[in-house]
Amino acid sequence: MMARRTLDGARIIITGASSGIGLALAKQLGKQGSRLLVTARREERLRQLSDAISKAGKVTRPITVAGDITNLEVQKQIIETAERDMGGLDILVNNAGMGSLGLFSKATPERLRRVLEVNFIAPVELTRKAIPLLRKGHNGLIVNVGSVLGHRAVPGKSEYCASKFALHGFSDSLRCELAIEGIDVLLVSPSTTSSEFFDQVMTTSPSGKSSLRNAMSPEKVARRTMRAMQRGQHELILSTGGKLLVWIDRLCPPLAHRLVTRFG
Repeated sequence: MMARRTLDGARIIITGASSGIGLALAKQLGKQGSRLLVTARREERLRQLSDAISKAGKVTRPITVAGDITNLEVQKQIIETAERDMGGLDILVNNAGMGSLGLFSKATPERLRRVLEVNFIAPVELTRKAIPLLRKGHNGLIVNVGSVLGHRAVPGKSEYCASKFALHGFSDSLRCELAIEGIDVLLVSPSTTSSEFFDQVMTTSPSGKSSLRNAMSPEKVARRTMRAMQRGQHELILSTGGKLLVWIDRLCPPLAHRLVTRFG
């Protein structure tokens, strides 16, 4: 665990900032006095977010970059804009993501590619482009928003689980590689969160939706993520149920397999 960091004045990129966890995190970091670059596909939503944060009065208007995070030119624009308009970068929050729901045997190759592109390849490539700026920043940090399903997979979400397992492994490896340079990596693993995330689910399920029972609010996820950033934590598993699932899987994998197979 690294030393505590201050978020007041920190230069931060947040992807997927137009809704859900990204939106809540941007608003809370704005209240902390962070300097923000927010990005997502929906330009109007980003403008509304920028207006709302700037009206709070503590920070300058957040910078917005609209576009598909899987597009390499959009990634390049994000990094170049951060360097030009914020003078550098201290924290990168890879939050943009999408879900998949339904049996793998009934899914298409296109679903697999899209989920992996959004949830894994895009944050990895954006991180690659951001590292030179983070090296020159203050107390550099990469925050990867994964999932508890990146610790223990469940049926009906195979591509999503695979993408979050990949992000988990990448985060652990990169943390070791960058430790000598003073850049830290925080992996945030929410359970189900009540947000528009489920509007972006690629599904082969008849219902087309995942249950939101016992879902955690994006605001709560954002608050706890921000505390983890300040404290220098390396991993954050948010829900009690998520922690229980992870520990059962670590201590007794056969039991975890039976429970997940039976109850999903």
